[in-house]
Amino acid sequence: MSILSVKDLTYVYSQGTPFEHTAVDKLSFEIERGDFIGIIGHTGSGKSTLVQMLNGLIKPTSGAVYLDNINIWDKPKEIRKIRFKVGLVFQYPEYQLFEETVEKDIAFGPTNIGLNEKEIKERVLQAAKFVDLNPELLVKSPFDLSGGEKRRAAIAGVIAMDPDILILDEPCAGLDPLGRDILLSQIYSYHKERGNTVLLVSHSMEDVGTVCDKVMVMNRSRLEMFDTAQRVFSQGERLQKLGLRIPQITSVIDELIDAGFPLKRGTLTVEQAVEDITEYLKREGRL
Repeated sequence: MSILSVKDLTYVYSQGTPFEHTAVDKLSFEIERGDFIGIIGHTGSGKSTLVQMLNGLIKPTSGAVYLDNINIWDKPKEIRKIRFKVGLVFQYPEYQLFEETVEKDIAFGPTNIGLNEKEIKERVLQAAKFVDLNPELLVKSPFDLSGGEKRRAAIAGVIAMDPDILILDEPCAGLDPLGRDILLSQIYSYHKERGNTVLLVSHSMEDVGTVCDKVMVMNRSRLEMFDTAQRVFSQGERLQKLGLRIPQITSVIDELIDAGFPLKRGTLTVEQAVEDITEYLKREGRL
C-alpha cells in the first residue's frame, strides 16, 4: 500500500535568473508503507532537494507530493503538520541542538505537536531508548555530549515525534566506523520495531546495501533506477558509468562469479557471502 507518491516533481533554483538550475526534474515514483529505501547518487544529483520537498520544507516548482493520497500542498497553511508526519534528519543534525538539556531538545517536537506532559515524557524516554542514549545524559547540556551522542540525541528529537516516514540525510557522515555501525543498527532496529517507512540518503554503498530493501538512484536531477537493493547493485557497470560504485563485498563476489564460481550476483553483506561460499564448498566436498 502506497504511503507516499510523487508525480512529475520538479524544482528549479533561481528560476528566471541567469543562475537558474533544475535540481529535480519530473520525478514520478511511489513508496510503499513500511519500505526501507536507500537514496544514492553523486553530489549534485538532487537527493537533498528531493527529500526536502517530501516533507514540505520547500515547495515544488511543479508536480506534486502525495502523502496518503493527499497533496501535501493542498492546504499551505497546514504544511507544518506534514513535517510532523514526515520527519527529516539533516546531515550533521547535532548542529541543530539548542536547548538547555538533552531532554528538552528531544521534547521540542512532541511539545510543538501539542502533546500533554505525560505523553511528552514517554516519547522522550522511548526515543532515547531507540537510539541507545543513556537516560543519565538527558539532564546534561547537549553541548557536553560526545559527537556520536549528539548525533543520536538529534535523531531522537525527530523520532520522538513518531513520524509515519523518517528521512535521514547522510546520518553517518563524519562518524568513525564503530559509531557508524552502531547508528545504522539502531536505525534498522527502530524501523523493524515500529514498522514505519524509512528513507536513507547516503554516499556509502555499504550502508545502503546492509540495511535497505530498495534503492533509488538519482542522476543529473532525474530518477535513473528504482528497484530492490539486490537488482540495483547487480548492475555494477551501469552504476560505475554514473560515477557510483557497488558495495565492496558485492564487487568481490562478482569477481569470483566472473572467475567461474557459481555464486549469487548482487550479494550485499559479508554474512550472505560467507553463507553462499560455505554452501558452495559443501557441495564441492571441500568443507
